[in-house]
Amino acid sequence: MEHDTSNEHEVAVSTTTDSTIEGMIGHDEPLVQDGMQWFVLRVASNKENSVQNTLLRKIQIEGMTHLVGRILVPTEKIKTIKGGKARIKEEKLYAGYVFVEMKLEDDGRIPQDIFFLIKETTGVGDFIGTAGRPTPMAMHEAEKMLLDSRKPEDEPTIKLSFEKGENVMIREGAFENYEGRVDELFPEKGMVRVLVSIFGRQAPVDLEEWQISKVENN
Repeated sequence: MEHDTSNEHEVAVSTTTDSTIEGMIGHDEPLVQDGMQWFVLRVASNKENSVQNTLLRKIQIEGMTHLVGRILVPTEKIKTIKGGKARIKEEKLYAGYVFVEMKLEDDGRIPQDIFFLIKETTGVGDFIGTAGRPTPMAMHEAEKMLLDSRKPEDEPTIKLSFEKGENVMIREGAFENYEGRVDELFPEKGMVRVLVSIFGRQAPVDLEEWQISKVENN
């Protein structure tokens, strides 16, 4: 699964701990709770948080926490810079998926009560698996997902969508409509250095990321 960076995280609300509410886990929490495994639930786009909230609430009300543990929507903090101003937002790492920790029947099926509780929730699709037998995540997959879900303690990530050597078009500033090539990236500033040809010579121009766009290769 490729993570998507177009959907911003909405803070979930339930009666569970703060770490579960935010779709994250604490550093002292176990990889998997006793007798349970992690599964991947497909959900409608942009419904990840509402599905998480609803399921957490239903499970609490129905007293099924012994069958379903944590329900996570992993996110990451992203910092963007425009006009010299920084903006921090949380974005979903796995758009269209919710991660559910639960206990299956001995034959590998979802317990009937849990099956209907989940399937009757708006926005829910199916678990990854076949014929009512969801496939548990491999331990290394679960570990990566859980690491992604931990509360970030460092500065938010600054992501630039360009690579060195890439051809771009300048959309703003003194060199608007000039084409150039990315020469250097400055993620901490949200800046990109672009080489443009001026009077037959290449000159470096430092621009904010939003001032340029990629040039599609024919």
